[in-house]
Amino acid sequence: MRLTFNMQFNQSLSGILNAQQKMNKAETQLSKQTRILSPADDPAGAAKVLSLDQTKEQVNQFQTNSVLLKNNLALQETVLTSMRGSYDRVSALAIASGNGTYTIEQRKAVAFELQNIQTELLDLMNTSNAEGSYIFAGFQDKSPAYVKDPITGEYQFRGDSGNKALQISPSIKLAGNDSGKSIFENVFKRFEFAVTSAPANANVKVQNQTEFSNFYLNNFDKLTPANNQYSLEIDALGNYEFLQNGTSLTPAATGSYVAGQGITFNGISFGLDVGTALPTQVDFELPPPEQTNILNTLESFIAALNNPAISNDQLSTVLADTLQEVTKTANNVDSALANLGGRLNVLDSVFNTNEDLLIANQQYKADISEVDLAAALTEIKRQEFALQAVSQTFSKVNSTTLFDFIR
Repeated sequence: MRLTFNMQFNQSLSGILNAQQKMNKAETQLSKQTRILSPADDPAGAAKVLSLDQTKEQVNQFQTNSVLLKNNLALQETVLTSMRGSYDRVSALAIASGNGTYTIEQRKAVAFELQNIQTELLDLMNTSNAEGSYIFAGFQDKSPAYVKDPITGEYQFRGDSGNKALQISPSIKLAGNDSGKSIFENVFKRFEFAVTSAPANANVKVQNQTEFSNFYLNNFDKLTPANNQYSLEIDALGNYEFLQNGTSLTPAATGSYVAGQGITFNGISFGLDVGTALPTQVDFELPPPEQTNILNTLESFIAALNNPAISNDQLSTVLADTLQEVTKTANNVDSALANLGGRLNVLDSVFNTNEDLLIANQQYKADISEVDLAAALTEIKRQEFALQAVSQTFSKVNSTTLFDFIR
């Protein structure tokens, strides 16, 4: 009888504990809004939820990167747009200062304004973001992109050509900055030629810059320097021909020289003194291209305007250089702004797509693991009834005595 009593007691107690455990589980599922409290509840579902959580964390990081990237690109866009207005002002001042009626005082006034623009541009080119990184310095973004050399007085780029890219989706990475090397440094000075030999009083100059620039770009040979040597040969009868490295051009460039009249060749004007004896020859060459930046361009222009002894021809040359280099820099900035606009569009599109993915991820996770409110409440109620039933049974078993068995 003792054995039977113990068995009934243990069964009743086990029933109470099981009912209590099931009710606690249902209540926990309801409070945590999930039916998967441990992998044992649904191994396949738990694995899917884990995968979805990892995907969510990854997409959230992409969104964080997108916000940071957008802030950096917006800052760069603001800076470049401000610079673009300054370049237009420099061009306007350069054209105005070419007026032959300007006095030295008026030129100095223009130079003073250009100095202020130069200072502003230097500040903008050394713009730093919220993290203290110089946005145009490439990977060397802990130091200013541009500094003035105390010895030469030239403004030098101290960064590199790198750009820091951020991942905004599994397959898309966008640059968060543009190096000043590609925007401000890749600016060729105005293409020119150098006269190496000419008769006295010869006047050789670029007459059409566009035509000459096209000729330079199509013919400069960096591999064979001898091919950059040209000459104008005029024989005793006045017949002339242009040669490259001593060889006739294809097609030949020939003609008849008339004293007092100029000869033109790919934008270059050759003017010889009327007293120049024939035969004669002019040798010239195409020197290697040089690059500069807008700060040094302005430095040269300001110095020229402040020089009271500069000739009109010298000033015209500086003006031509300035306009050429400012225009090229402005074009680089325009290209950079267009590229920025494209990246911002991609950024917005990917950001919105990621937001949609997060919503879909949350919905899929809810379908797998989220508890059904009605079912959870029903389960709690059912387990509550079961607990009451086994509790009553346990009370009866626990109050049974030996006399109950004897009866």
